[in-house]
Amino acid sequence: MFNYEYPPLGGGGGVVHALIAEELAKQHRVCVITSGTKGLPPREERGGVEIIRVPVPGRSALAAASLVSLLSYPPAAWPKAWRLLRREGFDIINSHFAIPTGLGSLPVAKIAKIPHVLSIHGGDIYDPSKRLSPHRNAVLRSAVDAVLQASDAVIAQSNNTRDNTYRFYRYRGPIHIIPLGIRQPEYRSAGRAELGLPEGVFLGVTVGRLVRRKALDELLRVLADPECSRVHLVVVGDGPELATLQECAAELAVSDRVTFLGQVDEERKWQVLEAADAYLSTTMHEGFGLVYLEAMAAGIPIVTYDHGGQVDFLRDTETGYLVRSGHFNDFVSAVARVATRPDEAAVMGRHNRETFPRYRIEACAAAYESFFQDILDRASPGEAH
Repeated sequence: MFNYEYPPLGGGGGVVHALIAEELAKQHRVCVITSGTKGLPPREERGGVEIIRVPVPGRSALAAASLVSLLSYPPAAWPKAWRLLRREGFDIINSHFAIPTGLGSLPVAKIAKIPHVLSIHGGDIYDPSKRLSPHRNAVLRSAVDAVLQASDAVIAQSNNTRDNTYRFYRYRGPIHIIPLGIRQPEYRSAGRAELGLPEGVFLGVTVGRLVRRKALDELLRVLADPECSRVHLVVVGDGPELATLQECAAELAVSDRVTFLGQVDEERKWQVLEAADAYLSTTMHEGFGLVYLEAMAAGIPIVTYDHGGQVDFLRDTETGYLVRSGHFNDFVSAVARVATRPDEAAVMGRHNRETFPRYRIEACAAAYESFFQDILDRASPGEAH
């Protein structure tokens, strides 16, 4: 498996890839070739997965990659992959993200004559917040198309990602949809006082990297609206937009109702989700949105826009409120409604907790395993793998 980002580097795409890899490693030999950075060993085994990290310049932050590190990954991955393949044989190569990962994995797969399965996660083909998003740039768009066309199979995690592929690229081959999943860890429940969060208020939570695509400045403006004057917000995550968001909160006079927790460990994240009253997100786009599943597992209603992969599993008035993308005033009203109707919010929270089990990582990994086996069976009928 190839991925330019793999925990602790990167965001949701790397996190779910690690979960899939660890589930597959319970029955199979799994190796991941990913990027390295200062402080991370060049090789380690974690969760039964062998992780090989290739040196890339320009990677100074865990949360976000630089353009230099992105461009450096493919050529850095090639020699490591060849050494690995000389050491032992592999049946299949699974590449996560069309670019830059696909440019690192595809040449290896073609020369070694190993089936290449491409997993697209959304942001690798479409990111409305970036000027250099592949769908806007002719060179990058051609690179994505080349990887799509040359892969033996393509997996998307949502209908939205599949539809964006057909909308912006020339590729017209089949795209198999495998919904993502999460693993809910065991954790100790904690009260708001212990977590340093305000008590006796309606508390919204949002989780993720603080990057432009998450549009957290818009969520702060929601808090500043008179309809949401009693809503407090806790922001879990770190990233390049932190200082800008803190300044924005001050300008909107909502700093006293916003808590920036920064990066926290898994247990603390789940404790905060459980302690909150609702999950709020004004993100521009999510290819899938793993954190929505986490909010469902924590039993809280979700208020977000209807642009992205989350529409595959979120339902308006059932899981919370799905607001038409770009309709700010409707979003404000939805937050105000969930904050002032606790009985209704409780029903949606219970629904989410009961619905979540179908999105456990075990189901996602099993679907991947079955898909890989089908490819191998078609390539070598009658042979066991």
